[in-house]
Amino acid sequence: MLTLQQIKENPQYIVERLAVKGFDGKEAIDRILTLDEDRRKFQLQNDNLASELKKLADKIGALMKAGERQQAEDVKATVASLKASQKEIADNLDAAAREIIEILLTVPNIPCEMVPEGKTAADNVVEKTGGPMPDLPEDALPHWDLAKKYNLIDFDLGVKITGAGFPVYIGKGAKLQRALIQFFLDRASEAGYLEIQPPYVVNEASGYGTGQLPDKEGQMYHVNLDNLYLIPTAEVPVTNLYRDVILTDVPVKNCAYSACFRREAGSYGKDVRGLNRLHQFDKVEIVRIEKPENSYAALEEMKDHVQSLLDSLGLPWHILRLCGGDMSFTSAITFDFEVYSAAQKRWLEVSSVSNFETYQANRLKCRYRAEDKKTRLCHTLNGSALALPRIMAALLENNQTPDGIVVPECLRRYTGFDIID
Repeated sequence: MLTLQQIKENPQYIVERLAVKGFDGKEAIDRILTLDEDRRKFQLQNDNLASELKKLADKIGALMKAGERQQAEDVKATVASLKASQKEIADNLDAAAREIIEILLTVPNIPCEMVPEGKTAADNVVEKTGGPMPDLPEDALPHWDLAKKYNLIDFDLGVKITGAGFPVYIGKGAKLQRALIQFFLDRASEAGYLEIQPPYVVNEASGYGTGQLPDKEGQMYHVNLDNLYLIPTAEVPVTNLYRDVILTDVPVKNCAYSACFRREAGSYGKDVRGLNRLHQFDKVEIVRIEKPENSYAALEEMKDHVQSLLDSLGLPWHILRLCGGDMSFTSAITFDFEVYSAAQKRWLEVSSVSNFETYQANRLKCRYRAEDKKTRLCHTLNGSALALPRIMAALLENNQTPDGIVVPECLRRYTGFDIID
């Protein structure tokens, strides 16, 4: 969440930047500032009363020592009255502080200056394009037909045992899926990311720490019995490793494979058919904890890493710099990677790489100790490297030939086969 200091330093700037995300923050920011004034007033009253009570306590001791019992009792009565007032002030102080936090949790992160204005995906900016564009015949099959033809994925069986959006991978389909996961993890390790194997369920504190709560609870699967949530991405448990931690060794670079669970999948149509949008899918995530002055250089490194994966797979890609209206609640800037699906003739998102600046770190209380021995908030970043379903869809479609589906060379040592036939 935003820090109170950020808001107090330049409230008008905060309101203006929030508007780039399509969020009208004036009322919330004004209320926070009013509550902060109240809080400081109550704090001053509380401090003054504490000082007065200390003086009266000393006076009572002196009176008792001098044998002035009645006067001491009168002062004690005054103390009791002041303590009642102090409790009321303390309650008001706590109430103001609680309301400030409650409002801050509902205010999104401000987009950085590089974020373009705009309301929808049509306003996103294409930053860079690369990779070979495949030339397929007009009768090229979409991945859901290829999956059936080569017995790679059974969508109907997934519906039978669970429901729509939970596919079953079979044979070479399962091996290709596993090959992609291992390839992504190996490349992350080579790039200096420490592999983590996180839990697939998290508690409420973890959801609040990375900003899924209270913003996205409707998109998460809730385990009612134990009040836990299935993770929508490994970002949540991995970043929460550093909740309430003061780091002495920064930067931190972690990667993690996990299954991901999201209720957001759409209903019908080609845009959500097959692997295009699922309730459960696999992904390798990269997470970084950085000092503020280094975080944007780290963001560029993460983008280069994702680009290198797509180049190795031989997929056509482009990078989008998201406009304010298309960004997530918690992000300060986001770059989406999309690959071209030749049979569907459309671009598919396969990765988002984001810098959250101090927004998550403030929720997490994730700090580092600077050279002056003071603690400061870190910057947190994460990115998909990569999400598997649409990568799998593009590989199947773009690499189809009359003889079968050609496996990219970088995956063959993992699959043990060169072609799916």
